[in-house]
Amino acid sequence: MRALIAMIFMLSSAAVAAAECPAFLNHDLRKLHSSDSVNLCSVAGGKPMLVVNTASRCGYTGQFEGLEALHKEYSDRGLVVVGFASDDFRQEAATEEEAAKVCFVNFGVSFTMIAPTAVTGSDANPVFQAINSQSSQPRWNFHKYVLNAEGEVIGAFPSRVTPDAPELRSAIDRVVADR
Repeated sequence: MRALIAMIFMLSSAAVAAAECPAFLNHDLRKLHSSDSVNLCSVAGGKPMLVVNTASRCGYTGQFEGLEALHKEYSDRGLVVVGFASDDFRQEAATEEEAAKVCFVNFGVSFTMIAPTAVTGSDANPVFQAINSQSSQPRWNFHKYVLNAEGEVIGAFPSRVTPDAPELRSAIDRVVADR
């Protein structure tokens, strides 16, 4: 009986989370260097997010360290950090294995990383199509977007704005406080 009650609770919780999740997050996206996929509704539905387009051969690649620090600092407060590997600016590694090594081995990334995908133009993945329609599309790698729990972009920060920059942290503090 307990197992049945627990299962009903889990299913109703999943239904509530799906109802709170913006449609643009309800897509299965393949994880970096993996055959596994993730539906962002399952990890970020109803939660604030920091979304970043990344490239492993970019001069800003060192920002992975700061992004991981934000992930560790704010995850208990509900923030979900998601990186989208992309070769839109021709600076992603030649293989996903190499990109994964940069992220996971060199910088210890533990937040969700999505396999290389387009983040600009008409070929942009559904998440970035929605972000780009609310804000501006990234002009370079490591462009950061802070989204509230409803999926609305409340701040966009160019590559030069580092993960520890006061203006980015302030935007994150606002969305986690509003949660």
